[in-house]
Amino acid sequence: MKAQHVFLLCVLGAALLSTVLCSNGIGPDDCCFKFYRRQIRKLNILTQTPNWNRRHICVDASLLWVKNMMRHLDEKDLK
Repeated sequence: MKAQHVFLLCVLGAALLSTVLCSNGIGPDDCCFKFYRRQIRKLNILTQTPNWNRRHICVDASLLWVKNMMRHLDEKDLK
């Protein structure tokens, strides 16, 4: 009877541990799985850091207009 209790305790402990580990998945907290496809006006872009809570739009950094916008924002920050 005592061995059954120990076994049950081990099974419950493993279940709880796996639940905790699965909910704390490894990976970024803020990630883009979909990209906004249309071009965004220059006046609407404030920063290229995607951490602002109110507005968050992900764009593909390999697109020409995105590269130009990032260069523009970098130059604006240097002034």
